[in-house]
Amino acid sequence: MGLIRRLRVTQRAIERAMLGVSLRDQISNEEIRRRTKVTDIAKPVAKLKCKWLGHIARRTDGRLGSKALEWRPRTVKRSVGQPPTRWTDDIKRVAGSRWKLAAQYRGFWNSL
Repeated sequence: MGLIRRLRVTQRAIERAMLGVSLRDQISNEEIRRRTKVTDIAKPVAKLKCKWLGHIARRTDGRLGSKALEWRPRTVKRSVGQPPTRWTDDIKRVAGSRWKLAAQYRGFWNSL
């Protein structure tokens, strides 16, 4: 989420530059978004992320990408608090716990 937040801030700065508006003008983000008609950066990022994970899940040759999704570091002491989210955690919220099985069917996966 930190990366998405930074991307959104950068996108809003670029949109302000496109319109020639500064922060001192106190124009809301919604108004700037309405004027520029640009979609939020989080949507294409999430779509590309799902597309890449579907590609990795369909591979059967055992390359590093699928192994990295299943890897759990056990030698490192965990920090206090909520653990950081993994890529698979985001997909499990959308496609469920059996997301790898769902990814095998490309048409169903693209409909998510």
